[in-house]
Amino acid sequence: MNTHPHPLRIINACAPIRVCDNGGWTDTWFAGHGKVFNIGVYPYVEVQVEVFPRDAQPDRIVVFAENYGERFVVVPGEPWRAHPLLSAAIERVGVPESLAVRVTVHSEVPAGASTGTSASVAVALIGALDRLTPGQMTPHEVAYAAHAVETEMLGRQSGIQDQLCAAYGGANYIEMHAYPRASVSPIRVPDSTWWELERRLALIFLGRSHDSSKVHERVIRELEGEGPSSPRLVPLRQAAERARDALYAGDFAALGRAMIDNTEAQANLHPALVGADAQRVIEIARAFGALGWKVNGAGGEGGSVTLLCSDRSHEKRAMLRAIETTSPLYRAIPIHLSRFGLRVWEVTPAQTP
Repeated sequence: MNTHPHPLRIINACAPIRVCDNGGWTDTWFAGHGKVFNIGVYPYVEVQVEVFPRDAQPDRIVVFAENYGERFVVVPGEPWRAHPLLSAAIERVGVPESLAVRVTVHSEVPAGASTGTSASVAVALIGALDRLTPGQMTPHEVAYAAHAVETEMLGRQSGIQDQLCAAYGGANYIEMHAYPRASVSPIRVPDSTWWELERRLALIFLGRSHDSSKVHERVIRELEGEGPSSPRLVPLRQAAERARDALYAGDFAALGRAMIDNTEAQANLHPALVGADAQRVIEIARAFGALGWKVNGAGGEGGSVTLLCSDRSHEKRAMLRAIETTSPLYRAIPIHLSRFGLRVWEVTPAQTP
């Protein structure tokens, strides 16, 4: 006999992660205004919300952080003891008092991979819970809500580009006019260009969670002092424009140059933003004729690197083998371009005999 309560509704949501963020660092409060080119890819972050009557379970809001094997209870208004990002996102949207929920969150991407995964988690979770509210938020509104969770509720440093990429998917040119307000221009290209971009891209996880808070704090202090007109931010904004134009033209050599120049501009903010492991992977990629490389996110030790590979698929496969045999830590994460951003849908729960 099945003793588990039967859900009234099952809400599913998924959101892509972000790679190749040319112009990152310019979508922040201290940059004031910015330009970012980025690409949404999967594996996605997945969220599932099972909805029950209030009296179906003793705790009204139960969360299963599947990657960590942890279950915990969220009580609105009480301190967030476990996984504060998840707890704060739930607090932000809320769950109607008449309902109870079981929330499951999962991602195939390693934690700390510098691919905007936390933003994707917040976007997918907020998008799913929004289905329980009377009005539905637009993708742009979901992105802003997810950004507010990180910056206002958790007090973290965060640009806006990760949340917008998770909400919109695809390849995007983002213009931040006044932090955090930004417009998103999806980059539409012929299928052949899209397929070739997907074939050429590779994501290399460096085996360690991204952790460079002290370096980041120092860079932020310096850039805050220099202001939005800092000359060190100019090449980052330009790299975003050049990447956009290169993709529209189907010019992968130009796209690769923009990625390389952006990574060099990151190192100009602080040499530690392009760490030793990233340099090692870049040298291997260069030896195999890669056209470009971008240290993902803000940079620093750990995290990941996006590579733009050569014309020949066998060279890409040989490069990936060489990278993975160089260190047991390095791992190529299979990625595919995501034409869609946040997706939310419901299924009718199956009746169990």
